[in-house]
Amino acid sequence: MTGSDGSHPHARTPWKTRSTRPVYENPWIKVREDEALLPDGRTTTYGVVECAECIGVLPFVDRDTVLLVGQYRYVAQGFFWEIPTGAQHTGETLEEAVQRELAEEAGHEAGRLTKLCDFYTSKSILREIAHVYLAEDLRPASRPPDRTEFIERRTFPFAEVLRMVERSEIKDSLTVIALLHAARLRGQ
Repeated sequence: MTGSDGSHPHARTPWKTRSTRPVYENPWIKVREDEALLPDGRTTTYGVVECAECIGVLPFVDRDTVLLVGQYRYVAQGFFWEIPTGAQHTGETLEEAVQRELAEEAGHEAGRLTKLCDFYTSKSILREIAHVYLAEDLRPASRPPDRTEFIERRTFPFAEVLRMVERSEIKDSLTVIALLHAARLRGQ
C-alpha cells in the first residue's frame, strides 16, 4: 500500500507501547522487551537496549595534529584507534563529561570546546545519543582512567587519520563522524 510518490501512509505514524518488561540491567545498560502496537493494528515484540547519553571528543594538539587513544575492544575483538569517548554521568553537563573523559583517556583538558553534532549510535534497537565535540587549546590534566581501561595515546597528522577513515582502518562510529565533521568544518 504505497502511494504514487513511493511513500507508505503509515511511514510517519508513531508506534505505541502496549507493555514493557525489564529483562536485564547493569551499571552501563538496561535491556527491556516491549510489546508495540503498529500503525496497522498488529503488535510486535521489540527488544530495546538503553544506555546513558555518551560523548566523544576529537582533541587537536595543534591545527594539523590530533590525539587518538587506542585500546582493545572486547566486543569487536580487536585493537582500535579512536577519539576519547564515554558516558555522561548523572549530574554532569555534557561539557563536564567531555573534559572528564579527555583528562582520563587523553591526559588533557580543553581550553575551547566546539560541539560538532548529536546522533543516535544505532536507531533500531539501541537507545543511545552521542554528543560529539572538538577540543582545542589543550593543556595537561591527568585523571585516573576507569579500572577497565588500558589505553595507548598517540598523535597523528589530521590528514592521515582522514586517510585511515577512507581505508576503513578507523571503524568506531563516533570517531568517524567526529573526523568527517571536523574535516568539513576545516574545509578539507
